[in-house]
Amino acid sequence: MHDINVVPYIDVMLVLLIIFMVTAPLVTPGVIDLPSVSRASNAPSAPLEVMIREDQSISLRSRDARGAVLEERRISREELAPAVRALHEKQPELAVVIAADKSLRYEIVLKVMDELQREQVRVGLLVTPVATPR
Repeated sequence: MHDINVVPYIDVMLVLLIIFMVTAPLVTPGVIDLPSVSRASNAPSAPLEVMIREDQSISLRSRDARGAVLEERRISREELAPAVRALHEKQPELAVVIAADKSLRYEIVLKVMDELQREQVRVGLLVTPVATPR
């Protein structure tokens, strides 16, 4: 006889599956007791936005803590890195994000990001969240 009878193995696997299905809800997951603090004394500042439009023009936009636009000014590509670095030296905790038009080539966004990173400025990308259907 050269055939392997797999029926006993299937029976064992089904019994193990039932055992795991019954015991899984009974296992309590580990609970992490996180520390708590009172409200933060300083509200986080809004990030500095480096806006790159479809025509490749660049603007700097600063907002207040509520999200209202304080200042928006056009800037050339050569002036961008020194201007952001100067603002970053005044406020080291200031976050910098790039808000680029979605039809813009990715290479242009990467060049701007590279220029800012050469000035030792940490940069993020600003995106619009997509509404998920329910």
